[in-house]
Amino acid sequence: MANPVVAGVDMVKFVKPGTQDPYRVMASTAINNAMAMAGIEAGNVDQAYASYVNGDSTAGQHALYDAFQTGIPVINVNNNCASGSTALFLARQAVASGAADCVLAFGFEEMQPGALGSSSEGLEDPISRFAEVLQKLDYPPGPPALQCFGAAGSYYMDKYGAKADIFAKVAVKTRNHAVRNPYSLFSTPLSVEEVASAPVIWGNYLTRLMACPPTCGAAAAIVVSQAFAQRHGIKRGVEIIGQAMTTDTPTTWSDPMMTVGYDMTRRAAQAAYEQAGVGPESVQVVELHDCFTPNEVITYEALGLCDEGEATALIERGDNTYGGKYVVNPSGGLMSKGHPVGATGLAQCFELFHQLQHSAADRQVDNANIALQHNVGLGGAAVVTMYKNYKI
Repeated sequence: MANPVVAGVDMVKFVKPGTQDPYRVMASTAINNAMAMAGIEAGNVDQAYASYVNGDSTAGQHALYDAFQTGIPVINVNNNCASGSTALFLARQAVASGAADCVLAFGFEEMQPGALGSSSEGLEDPISRFAEVLQKLDYPPGPPALQCFGAAGSYYMDKYGAKADIFAKVAVKTRNHAVRNPYSLFSTPLSVEEVASAPVIWGNYLTRLMACPPTCGAAAAIVVSQAFAQRHGIKRGVEIIGQAMTTDTPTTWSDPMMTVGYDMTRRAAQAAYEQAGVGPESVQVVELHDCFTPNEVITYEALGLCDEGEATALIERGDNTYGGKYVVNPSGGLMSKGHPVGATGLAQCFELFHQLQHSAADRQVDNANIALQHNVGLGGAAVVTMYKNYKI
């Protein structure tokens, strides 16, 4: 069966909490623009998957109804920070299975200032077991996500003899990319010294400029079958050539890198590469989940962009930026573009769509033909997606 195609995408510029439009306005804007890009009407859409973390159980319907109301199934998706890619995974799966010909995946979030916390409202926090593991290993306490990713970076340095400046160098690289992106929340260049001397927020090395900001925003994608594309005159898009989602196994509790999804990511990447019939050596552009810069470093190795323990060398060679082997997070990533958790995975899809369509303007990656997307949520889910350009 032919691979599904992303036929249209859109996102609203992410903003700081307190400056956003209501989520239904942000989401409906992204939906309408994605549909317009695909050249379809509301009546063409068979199903919709709405991703968000903070909101009531039918927030997806509330957001969609400002765009259209045709009575289609609307499935609300919450998979923590991987929610957007999970919605995309389900949309692709519905099309690939033949259950639908045209599916909408959209995500949105209105976040509060400060560290990401629990929305369980008195129920047991599903991330609490992660904190328990790290406490047994004597890592400093902190908000759950901060503690998990901070400990992972500390463990990586101890295991491979790496220095904390690699995490600052990744932040500088990412901000340099963000300067080119009109959708980025932050667009002021940084220096390694500025990142390293910013206030420490965990342990003895993780500074505020190594962490992504809380953000509000929305994004959307239209996923169609190739038969639908041909019937409706859709001549260009982005083909999903491989995609896999994984969850935790007992290995998650073995060390802090595993706790933040190293093994989930590795397994998802291997499955996506197998489906696509190509490996990381064929990739030119990557959007990966850099909620904290230590996670970007760890993920280089989990995705096979370099061998284990070789991230420092990859960074020093410039193989994560323009002119190097890969361009990682040309959008500015979560670090600079922002991380409204329900929208993040679909915003990554937006960026890679434009990279493969060669419509990314000043941030365009030369000769972009194969793209890789990585999105992870603690608790846990990892989604890896492979794309290539699609033309009739």
